[in-house]
Amino acid sequence: MRIGVVGLGLIGGSIFKNLLEGKKYDVVGISRSVHEFNVTKDYNNLKGCSVVFVCTPMNVTLDVLDKLEEYLDEKTIVTDVCSLKEFVSKKSYKYKFIPSHPMAGTEHQGWGYAFPDLFEGATWAVTPKNDTDMKDFEVLKTVIEELGAKTILTTPKEHDRAVALISHAPMVIAQALCKNIENNQLAQTLASSGFRDTTRLAMSNVEMANDMVVMNRENIKDVVSMLNGNVEKMFNSDYKHEAEKIKKFRENLYK
Repeated sequence: MRIGVVGLGLIGGSIFKNLLEGKKYDVVGISRSVHEFNVTKDYNNLKGCSVVFVCTPMNVTLDVLDKLEEYLDEKTIVTDVCSLKEFVSKKSYKYKFIPSHPMAGTEHQGWGYAFPDLFEGATWAVTPKNDTDMKDFEVLKTVIEELGAKTILTTPKEHDRAVALISHAPMVIAQALCKNIENNQLAQTLASSGFRDTTRLAMSNVEMANDMVVMNRENIKDVVSMLNGNVEKMFNSDYKHEAEKIKKFRENLYK
């Protein structure tokens, strides 16, 4: 099977390196900045691919999906890896488009930080369209599992709400926590592992972070409002009791 990867940043690069290392598939990468074996700028090299992963920034993904219609036929399965799914799910293409989103990443970006095991043990959300043939989903699922991830089926709307809760709002909050100490030199000097771990998401790719906030703003605002309400609830009740409940919830979450 021939597989194409368009965009070789952290996510696309990790997909490319994993599949190339496994030597089970014929893999071709499309990139303007990466110069490696089996990587080219020419979209014509995607012809004949059974599956294509589009791993470009969200703000150009729709343009890339449109461009692919020039090079792919109706048999090719195409998926994206955007962290939002409603905006890519509204249009149909002549190829078989199945939106998806791997729940994996680091605070780093680019080909140099991509590594084959990025998806090991990760969940990979897939949001099939109404016309998706589940046989095509099974093909995509097989490749995702080869990468080490587990697929989760959901809808675009449910997905975008969920990622606001667990990823997008936490990123904004991490950035806000950094702004809190921007003018406090003592706090900056005392900051250690706890603050570093809490604010890791503030190091997110700026372009990706901006896309998240601009395109998922309403969900993020709702989550921040919910957070404010929960903080008030914690302070206005038996804090020790609430903290113990949260501790148990946190312990059970990752069992």
